[in-house]
Amino acid sequence: MLKNKTMRLKILFLCLGCTLAGLLLQTYLFQTTSSELIYNQAKSDSYRSMENMQDDIYTFIKSIENGLIDIYNEKEFIMDLRSGMESSTLQNRYYRTAYDIATENFQTSDGVVSLYIYDKSHRIISTYRRAVTPKHNYPTDIYDPLFNDNAEKVKEYVDSDETQMLISSYYNVYREKNIVRFVLKVYNSVNIHSKIGYVVCDVDSKILKKIMRKYTSEDEIFIWLQPFNDRPVLAAGNIMDSDSNVYEQICDQIQKGNQEFENIQEKNKVFFSVYQDKYNLGAYTLIPRDLLNRNQKILNENLILITLIMLAVVSISFYFVSRLLSRPLEEMTKTVKRIQGGETQLRMENLRNDEVGELGKSFNNMLDQIEKLIADEYENKMSLNYARYQALQAQINPHFLYNTLDTMGSIAEIQGCIQVSNLCQSLAGLFRYSLDMKNPLSTVSGELVHLKNYIYVMNVRMQNQVEYEFHIDDNVLQDTLPRISIQPLVENALNHGLKNQKGKKKVIISAGIRDDDLLISVEDNGIGMSDEKIRELFSEDPGEKQKNRSIGIFNIHKRMQYLYGESYGVKIKSEPEKGTVVFLEIPRKKQGENQNACKKL
Repeated sequence: MLKNKTMRLKILFLCLGCTLAGLLLQTYLFQTTSSELIYNQAKSDSYRSMENMQDDIYTFIKSIENGLIDIYNEKEFIMDLRSGMESSTLQNRYYRTAYDIATENFQTSDGVVSLYIYDKSHRIISTYRRAVTPKHNYPTDIYDPLFNDNAEKVKEYVDSDETQMLISSYYNVYREKNIVRFVLKVYNSVNIHSKIGYVVCDVDSKILKKIMRKYTSEDEIFIWLQPFNDRPVLAAGNIMDSDSNVYEQICDQIQKGNQEFENIQEKNKVFFSVYQDKYNLGAYTLIPRDLLNRNQKILNENLILITLIMLAVVSISFYFVSRLLSRPLEEMTKTVKRIQGGETQLRMENLRNDEVGELGKSFNNMLDQIEKLIADEYENKMSLNYARYQALQAQINPHFLYNTLDTMGSIAEIQGCIQVSNLCQSLAGLFRYSLDMKNPLSTVSGELVHLKNYIYVMNVRMQNQVEYEFHIDDNVLQDTLPRISIQPLVENALNHGLKNQKGKKKVIISAGIRDDDLLISVEDNGIGMSDEKIRELFSEDPGEKQKNRSIGIFNIHKRMQYLYGESYGVKIKSEPEKGTVVFLEIPRKKQGENQNACKKL
């Protein structure tokens, strides 16, 4: 009994000594290294905040770009602009086009204050200015010499080969604030390398400043946005007079296209930058070092308190634990050593019905599974190597196939076979999209491109017997969904709904929002189906007549339920001789928000 107590006391004193030594060592190391660690962590948090801010800014810029791209829907205007019509004639015909684009594609919350349309020779065609007053005044032409609105950057961009949308700014003396400027080139739809004009959209900087304020909770943090090779767009936060020279020096280097500002280090300031992946708009910040180190003193005080509490808790805990565990643990240790010595068939015996006993049972089960795993290891390695080989082999043939289709399309185009060329290009697009296994998720926009390639191929096969109609809400174009989810629904309508239909054949494809969900429908005016046939389509064990039919619908339905839950998937509304509507409903997710779905895929 005395020996057991001595063992328990040894365990207790040893644990207490190790704990105390560890806490004292941790305190010492924390005092000597915490400053830099806290600083680096705070800097990392600030950098991540900047990245999140850039994500929100990217979303806003993308919405502006989507609105400007709508100019291509003005087909008559694009045709006249492409034909080289006199600017005076274009001005007379399309003086309201800028107004229509600004009012139809942008909300008041987007902050669009003016919009201009120019031909490729920088002649104004149409102008929109919102609520012009003496205080809210904007140029009727950005090249008006009375306004110093940084228009030379626009001309420099338009005359260059740059294809990304330009982001610039100018200072409006009437508003006494910076105005953010977006410029999008308009290309010839026949020859995308030939520009025929451009659109200039000026936006109130308060929209971007609102986003910036969301990520700058401290007034001491100074942050600004500035495109490379251009003036700053706007800034948020306060900057001390002593730091103004640093700010001006960095801005000057960015405007000149230099990157030497990356090496600027101030004694009491931290500088770093975050860039957009697509658009030329960097975010820069100056943060006081004292702000990043503010929590160090609080952590030091808490560490002392935690040390005292830990000593008390460890003392009590180890005392009771040592009493319960010392003897059975000694027996288990001896058994483990014998197993380590080579007695692999040995198992723990005389186990009690407590936690230590459960540990021994689990250890015995682990040894049994280890023996089985060792036996299966070689076979698993061989299977893995074979699977890798098969994956590499699978990448070769599809690439050869759609590259061959591209070559055939180019030859057909050279020889004047336009339809064959277009058919090859559509087929190549179908293969590329279908065989891209690296990206299991796509967007509604990407699905529609894939669908239109499929429709073109089917129109060639069916000699344009089917009429297609699209009703797509622009707000869902960037919503994500599993790849190849829409095209099988249209294929089902062609193969089953319209195949035996006489007379006019029509398919309507719609996409929109319902109760914060993405709702896609495919409607046909075909022969329809009965309720019994609809139930057979969703049966996991279809009858003999239904085998190998409408597999696409069943497959899509099961995929959606697996990814998003039983409440989502495919629904069918149909009556014999009255057509069919197939609905696909899933939760709305933007790009980057489907991480769980990607893991399942």
